Amino acid sequence: MLKGLIVALALGVLAIVGVLPATAVDMKPIHAQKTKDVTVTLQNESGQWKEGKNGFVLEFTSAQEQKPVDVGKVSLSTSMTMPGMAPMLAGATLTPDGPGRYRGTIEFPDRGARQVTVTWDGPAGKGSTKFSVPVR
Repeated sequence: MLKGLIVALALGVLAIVGVLPATAVDMKPIHAQKTKDVTVTLQNESGQWKEGKNGFVLEFTSAQEQKPVDVGKVSLSTSMTMPGMAPMLAGATLTPDGPGRYRGTIEFPDRGARQVTVTWDGPAGKGSTKFSVPVR
């Protein structure tokens, strides 16, 4: 019992001083996209992607009930077309972080509008969506 109390107090102190990872409350939307019965929300602490390495959260909720949806395996990739050159491609690394929630990282070498493609395949079915996000 004493060990449990010490752990609880330590976690409380860490949460107060901000050492623990950001929670959904700390996140600002970058983009939300409704597709069929699912809303896909891309968010991070600043509400925008920037040049360099970016952390973000990708959430899947039911469009009507606004509850988390288990979409199974998820991928996020981006592309940026440039005249006379091959498209610049970047893929994200994603890890599950609870029902319908994935934490990710992605890196951009420069600024500009990126075409984002999100795909999923799991209990909620198979789907994909595309949208544009600026990197500032």
